[in-house]
Amino acid sequence: MTTTPQRLPAYALYAALLSAAGLPIYIHAPKFYVDEYGVSLTSLALVLFGLRLFDVVQDPLLGRLSEILRTRRGTAVLLGSAVMALGMFGLFAVTPPVAPVLWFAFMLTLVFSAFSFLTINFYAQGVLKADQLSGDGHLRLARWRETGALLGVCVAATAPVMLGNAMDRPFAGFAVGFAVLALCAVIAMRGEWRAGSVVPGSGLGVVLNDPLARRLLLIALMNAAPVAVSSTLFLYFVETRLQAPGMEDAFLLMFFLSAAFSAPLWGVAAERFGVKRVLLAAMVLAIVAFGGALMLGPGDWVLFALICAASGATMGADLTLLPAVFARRMSVISPSAAEGFGLWSFVSKFTLAFAAVLLLPALERAGFQSGANNNPESALTMLSFFYAGIPCVLKLVAIGLLASTNMKET
Repeated sequence: MTTTPQRLPAYALYAALLSAAGLPIYIHAPKFYVDEYGVSLTSLALVLFGLRLFDVVQDPLLGRLSEILRTRRGTAVLLGSAVMALGMFGLFAVTPPVAPVLWFAFMLTLVFSAFSFLTINFYAQGVLKADQLSGDGHLRLARWRETGALLGVCVAATAPVMLGNAMDRPFAGFAVGFAVLALCAVIAMRGEWRAGSVVPGSGLGVVLNDPLARRLLLIALMNAAPVAVSSTLFLYFVETRLQAPGMEDAFLLMFFLSAAFSAPLWGVAAERFGVKRVLLAAMVLAIVAFGGALMLGPGDWVLFALICAASGATMGADLTLLPAVFARRMSVISPSAAEGFGLWSFVSKFTLAFAAVLLLPALERAGFQSGANNNPESALTMLSFFYAGIPCVLKLVAIGLLASTNMKET
C-alpha cells in the first residue's frame, strides 16, 4: 500500500471521457434526430429500449470478456476508445446514408457497446487501484473519479448548445472535440491498466449469490431511475413547460457543476459520518429540492435554476458514494471486479431505456409535440408529473431500500 495517490488525475480525466458518452447522449441525441431528421419520439424510444434489452445479454458478457482480456487490458481499452469516438462522430457529424432511425440505432450500438466495455474495465481497474491507496482508498478514488465524471458531463451536456452560437454544425464540433478528449484520456491512463491476480471462484455467480451485492445493485437501479427520467425529459421541460428555449445550457451547467463541486464534500462527509447516513440525508434532500419542479410553469426559470443547483448538489452524493460502496464490496467477494461491474453497467443504463420507452410514447399519445406553442394543457401537466413527480416517488423507494440495508459488511 502506498501513501501517495499516484495518477489519480488520470482517472478523473478518463472518467470525464466516459461520462461524456453516457448521460449527455440521452439528453441530446433523441432531440437532435427529432429536430434534424424528423424521427418520431416513439421510434427513438423503441430504439433506445431495444439497445438496453441488448445490454441485458451484452453487459455481463462484456464483463466476462474484460476478465479474459485482463492481461491485455491496455490494448483492449485503446481499441474500445477508438470505436466509441468513431461511433460518436457517425452519430452527430455524418449525414445518415440510410434511414435516420437505422443510422441512429447503428451508431448508438457502437457508442454504447464501447462505453459499456470501457466502463467495466475502468471501474474494475479502480478496485485494484484503491487497494494500493492509504486510508479508505475506494472513497479517495471515487472523489477524483466522480468529480472528473461530473465535470465531463458539464462539458458534454452544454457544449453542443454553446457551440451553436459559433458553428453551423455544433454537433459535428462536439463529435470532433470528443475524439480529442478520447486521445488525451487514453494517453493519461497509459500504464495504469495492470492486471491483478486471478482469484479462484470469482465471477458473475459470486456477485449474484452475495446478498449485499444484490441489494446494492437494486439500490443503484432505483436510485439511477430518477436521474434517467429527468434527463430524458429535461430539454422538453425547459423548452415547452418553462418556455425558456436557449437557457438549457445554463441550467445543465448549473446542475452538473453543483454536482461536481459537491462530490468531494460528500466523500469527506462519508468518511466522517458513515456512507449510509450521508447517502440517506442526500436522498431526502434530493426529494425536497426536486419536488418543487412540479409547481413550475412558464417563466419560472429563476426558481428552476435554484432547483438545478440544489438537486445537482445532492446527485454528487449518489454518483460518488454508491459506486465506492459497491467497489469496496467487490474487493471483498470478487477482487477482479470486471464481471461485477458488468452488472453495475447494465443497471446504470437500463433505467435510461426504461424512462425513454415508457414516457416519450405516453407524451406523444397525449398530444405533446416538441417545440410547439400549442400543446394541450393535459400534455403539459403530464410532462411536469413525469419530469418531477415520478423521480421523487422512485427516490422514496431507493431510500426505503437503503434504510433497510446492513452496510457493515462493506
